[in-house]
Amino acid sequence: MKLDYRQRLFLYFGLLFTFFTAGIIVFEQVRERNYKTQALIERLENYTDIIQVAIADNQDSVASTINQLQKLLPNELRITIIDKEGEILYDNFIDDYSNLTNHKDRPEIIEAQQTGKGSDIRQSISDKHKYLYFAKKTDAKFVRVALLYNIRLQNFLKPDNAFLYFILLFFAVFIFFIHITTKRIGNTVKQLRDYVLNSDKHDLAQLNFPNNEIGEIGSKIADNYFKLKESQKTILMEKQKLLQHIQVLEEGICFLSTEHKVEYHNGLFIQYLNTIADEASSDPSIILRDENFKELQSFLAQDKEYYFEQTISKQGKIFAVRSNLFEDGSYEVILNDITKQEKTKQLKQEMTGNIAHELRTPITSVRGYLETVLNQPLSDEKKQYFIERAFQQTIALSELIQDMSLITKMEEAPNLFAIEKINIEELLEKVKKEFSVQLAEKKIEIGWQLPKKLELMGNENLLYSLFRNLTDNAVRYGGENLNINISVYKEDADFYYFSFYDTGIGVKNESHLNRIFERFFRISEGRTRDNGGTGLGLSIVKNAVLFHKGTISVKNRKEGGLEFLFTLKKDCKKID
Repeated sequence: MKLDYRQRLFLYFGLLFTFFTAGIIVFEQVRERNYKTQALIERLENYTDIIQVAIADNQDSVASTINQLQKLLPNELRITIIDKEGEILYDNFIDDYSNLTNHKDRPEIIEAQQTGKGSDIRQSISDKHKYLYFAKKTDAKFVRVALLYNIRLQNFLKPDNAFLYFILLFFAVFIFFIHITTKRIGNTVKQLRDYVLNSDKHDLAQLNFPNNEIGEIGSKIADNYFKLKESQKTILMEKQKLLQHIQVLEEGICFLSTEHKVEYHNGLFIQYLNTIADEASSDPSIILRDENFKELQSFLAQDKEYYFEQTISKQGKIFAVRSNLFEDGSYEVILNDITKQEKTKQLKQEMTGNIAHELRTPITSVRGYLETVLNQPLSDEKKQYFIERAFQQTIALSELIQDMSLITKMEEAPNLFAIEKINIEELLEKVKKEFSVQLAEKKIEIGWQLPKKLELMGNENLLYSLFRNLTDNAVRYGGENLNINISVYKEDADFYYFSFYDTGIGVKNESHLNRIFERFFRISEGRTRDNGGTGLGLSIVKNAVLFHKGTISVKNRKEGGLEFLFTLKKDCKKID
């Protein structure tokens, strides 16, 4: 059972005073007993002195002298005369004392031999009775007297109980006052505790603390506690507003303590950081170690400058890096992709030209093939050949129109896409099966590391197009004898963080990376034509990611190949 504060206080003081009282009682009882014992020993010493004087005058008749002297002494007094060698010369309680053993080793004799006199309480070997012995040394012998240690003697040595009764009465009165005092203190503390535990339910004015020093302290503590709770509520509300604002910012932000420990960061900070850093990681503290942030690290190592700004070009993108030093020595670091607006502008300018350019080639080819068939005398075999080539170009036109229609639908009518629960691993198995022939021809291995039963709420066609186009891009342009790997490197309450990379040739000119998601953008015009494709695959990938409330970026891997880093919301219909 758990004791409350008053009970513990009463127990502590009660035990302390109990030990103190018990100590006084024991001390007094021992002292009184010792005093009575000493008084009795002094009486026994007087008897030995009388006996010593009597036998000194009658050396030849010790027995008769003691017999006559015994009329003046107590009847229960045992008298023993012992020579210096320990032999018994006389004992009034033993008829045949000549057969008694040597007494030289008796405690009282040993003590008398050393100090002149000695005493002891023990059982006699000769008659098996318990005695209080006292022995005194003379020139040639020891005179020893003894009293039976019986009930009467024990009662004589027993301390007086009057003092004990007084102490116990005093103890009871003091315990009562301890009870009253601890009750008053405990009630004040309990009242203060109840206020603290139920501060949201009580008004400070309703508390009635006692009119004493403890009451004043309680009132002051309650007042300060009330103000502290109000301040905490205000701070917590402002903190929640700030965190909500940070999460919706289109900037990556991270807060560092005075010891350069990460205190908070948003998801966009990790996304930008992984684009710039050499290795993908969910740990924001790599910004303190990565070679790309040397200037920032130098700023964080000093305490004179309060603001830092630089730009970093990486993976075909330009990032702004800013940092502020606060008065308490902590920092904020902000990463921002400043290429987005320029990229959007460039896309708008090139859109019309790109569409016309992409349509011109297959239409021209179809026209040429059909004119040849209509206007030239050809064998049936040649006609069949030109018709088949025209048919292939119409298929390319159909795929191009289909992809353009899909992008337009994602941008202008995203509400037409059905949302359902999608198993990502089953989706990847379908993609792998579709590319099985190309994978075998180019000796490409594809694999993934995903959480068990990874599912999210999204559109199956768009997610399939996302992973299909990323796989198609790696198969077409990555080369042969390579690996494709798909993994989830981080997960939070709302998003999965994906990495899709191949071990192929990558993109040699990193300035092209910031345009790789543009419609119809080609790194190598001739190579792309040879490998086929509509030029819209990665644009579809980006729009599919955006549809699922995520972000995507691409970078060259240090080990070779391209790596796409993107997020997908667990439920794209869920409102943030």
